[in-house]
Amino acid sequence: MNKDYTREEAVSHSMIGSLGIEIISEEEGLVKAKMPVNDSTSQPFGVLCGGASLAFAEILAGYGSFLSLPEGFIPVGSSVSGNHLSSVRKEPGVYVFAEAKALHLGRSTHLWNVDITAADGRLISTVRVTNFVVKDKSGSWK
Repeated sequence: MNKDYTREEAVSHSMIGSLGIEIISEEEGLVKAKMPVNDSTSQPFGVLCGGASLAFAEILAGYGSFLSLPEGFIPVGSSVSGNHLSSVRKEPGVYVFAEAKALHLGRSTHLWNVDITAADGRLISTVRVTNFVVKDKSGSWK
């Protein structure tokens, strides 16, 4: 597992915190999380924004890839493709849930499938994410 950065650093220095994403569980090849449907993640019409769903999926796939990488390497997204199948209205306390599963964890590419569901189990979006694995030349993401 990559130990260059802590979870707290990941949240405070990225969109994870901005979108209110909370990691529920994590293990190599599987990440589960939730995201609120609020002003930060909805369209002006009061429903979950497809772009927020895609960002949610890409963040989880990137985080999942990060967990499996050795020190000195980071994941960078190269492709995100999603299908939005249903909607969720913005209301206080409403969340969507995601399960990101690795389909391939190679040396240079990772492929993930991320399903986003409503609290009642309805499939909201299904997303494929490809990450490239690259050397971290910055030394820090702060």
